[in-house]
Amino acid sequence: MSRRVVVWGPGNVGRSAIRGVIRNPELELVGVIAHSAEKQGVDAGELAGVEPVGVIATLDPTILESLGADALVYAVNSDFRPEESIAECCAALRAGINVVAVGLYGLMHPPSADPGLRQRFEEACQAGGSSFFTSGIDPGFAMDLIPLVLSGVCQEIREIRIREIFNYAHYDQPEAVKTLVGMGMPMDQTPPMLHPFALESVWGGILRELGECLDTPVDEIRTVVEKHALETRVENQMGVFEEGHLGAFRFEVQAWLGGQPRLIVEHVTRISDDTAPQWPKPEGQGCHQVILSGHPDITLTFEAEDDQGNHAGGGNAAAAGRIVNAIPQVCQAKPGLLTSRDLGPIVGRGLMA
Repeated sequence: MSRRVVVWGPGNVGRSAIRGVIRNPELELVGVIAHSAEKQGVDAGELAGVEPVGVIATLDPTILESLGADALVYAVNSDFRPEESIAECCAALRAGINVVAVGLYGLMHPPSADPGLRQRFEEACQAGGSSFFTSGIDPGFAMDLIPLVLSGVCQEIREIRIREIFNYAHYDQPEAVKTLVGMGMPMDQTPPMLHPFALESVWGGILRELGECLDTPVDEIRTVVEKHALETRVENQMGVFEEGHLGAFRFEVQAWLGGQPRLIVEHVTRISDDTAPQWPKPEGQGCHQVILSGHPDITLTFEAEDDQGNHAGGGNAAAAGRIVNAIPQVCQAKPGLLTSRDLGPIVGRGLMA
């Protein structure tokens, strides 16, 4: 039996989600909800860069319940409209529609989530007999799945480091790059993304989840941020970035256990390949790494590209792929907030071309 799916938000992640639903034989795309007027009336296949499928995008979110959907892929950028995103997801859950998402990061580890937020989602899930699963955008599997798999071949683990190295000049979302990530801001300003509370809210929960999976509960979360000013003026598809303004940063979100940082998320983010030469660089546009220090020492580096050779697009596709392919299991799970521990292996069943 195929699951009826609606995709809400056909942007960077949502377009890949549409493609994933179309290609998955266990799923049926029945609706697309957009926010921008230029996408209204456009075939979902066209939005996703594939053949037309006869599903037309609408700007009317009230159609969601009328489509008889089993699941909603919520791909809206909740960073810019958190309250609306919470309300929209909870309404779907109350209507009995399972929800998968890449945002609302605090719910990646429900026990450490804001109590009010957790209660709203739990009550919505119980009211509708539905489930909610969010995987993250980094992409999510780099933070929980891969470290756990690699840990299973070790005899000793001293540290696990999850690293993203990326040039945001290739990320097709100028507003987020400038106002949220903060590229081009004066050096005496702190971008929203780099506030300690924001860093812990986005990445602290998944480190707590990882610690619990390894039977080593986290004592506390700490953050470290370094910023680097542009050596020269930069102009690219994201816009103009002036010399002396923010051109790169490196941060760590550290999970401390026994008086030491043992589980670490590290990001090295640039707006130009030429800036901040003192920090690690990828061979291409960007990469993710999982580095286990112990016995043995293991470094796994992986890159994702879309069909245009774009690493940002590849990362978005991978993030979308995980939540889309999780839908059959999410629909079968017990009602409530789910983590990767509640699901079996998420595999690409039926996707071999």
